[in-house]
Amino acid sequence: MKAINPHLLMSVPALAANFRKNIEAGIEKQGEIAWRLFRQGLKVAYAYNGEGHNRGKGKRAMLKPLVTFYDKMIFSKIRQNFASNLAYFIGGGALLDIELQRFFYAIGIPMYQGYGLSEASPIISANCAAAHKLGSSGKTMPRMDIRIGDDAMNPLPVGQKGEILIRGGNVMKGYWKNPEATAETIVDGWLRTGDMGYLDSDGYLYVLGRTKSLLISNDGEKFSPEGIEESITAKSEYIDQCVLHNNQSPYTTALLTVNRDALKRRTTDPAEAAQIIAGEISAYMKGGKHDGLFPYRWIPTAFAIIEEPFSEKNGMVNSTMKIVKHKVYEKYAKEIEMLHTPDGKKPDSADNLEVLARLLI
Repeated sequence: MKAINPHLLMSVPALAANFRKNIEAGIEKQGEIAWRLFRQGLKVAYAYNGEGHNRGKGKRAMLKPLVTFYDKMIFSKIRQNFASNLAYFIGGGALLDIELQRFFYAIGIPMYQGYGLSEASPIISANCAAAHKLGSSGKTMPRMDIRIGDDAMNPLPVGQKGEILIRGGNVMKGYWKNPEATAETIVDGWLRTGDMGYLDSDGYLYVLGRTKSLLISNDGEKFSPEGIEESITAKSEYIDQCVLHNNQSPYTTALLTVNRDALKRRTTDPAEAAQIIAGEISAYMKGGKHDGLFPYRWIPTAFAIIEEPFSEKNGMVNSTMKIVKHKVYEKYAKEIEMLHTPDGKKPDSADNLEVLARLLI
């Protein structure tokens, strides 16, 4: 078997979230004391690490002894069990939830976000051990120009959101025998990535999602659902998959698949299970444990429990493990429509109770 490079392992958010859930489940099995030490260790490490680039700087330096203690007591043992020679991940293929990045950074196996496209051969930017900022997609590659542009490709100032445009020797010449698509994608030497993002004052790129996958609220505001979806699945042991929907509607809705085993450990009552799921969503609202991560108006107000997980087998997931949203929207159009009715808006709607009753048998 070919040896794994100890400094590099390609990953996707779903895989990383499962790694985290398995780690936490293993700690919980060791008892209350181990779990409390683990949680406290994470809290200290989060404070000490900051956003990565400012790790241990300023007042954070005072936490160094505690960080060393928790690392020796807990995190070093996790690394030993997880993979003794694994130094860090490079995550790509989809946006990585910043909470996942903070978690793996805290246990001593940083997860660095990168960004690229096949049309750019394929890397555009990446974090690395020498220069990283959690939540960003890192700094762009050398000898490449980058611009954040408006709809007309005019450059936007630092911090302002727009389409990511790149130019350089890494950009493709064009699509094979498709001059029309080439002309739409490469304009005056600039590659139109179709991704929305912004650059900060330190030159780090933040990728916010596909411009074509943005959701639109009823007041015309556009927002990317990907960060919310990934956060919900990463932070909840009960929600496995999440697809948000809003097409100029009064509120955002969600299609969810659930972890039936985790739910059954809590309850076998469908109504109670529905409220547990609702609690996972409301945790992002005012006063919740995830308050402040996203604007309240973007958090789903209603959700439908989908019995069959989204997968490659049923065509809802592609070969890169990304959910194909337009197919999900097409297949579950009736469920989305139902979520805008008085009964469908309730967590314990008739449809949700019916699905949960079958899942919790």
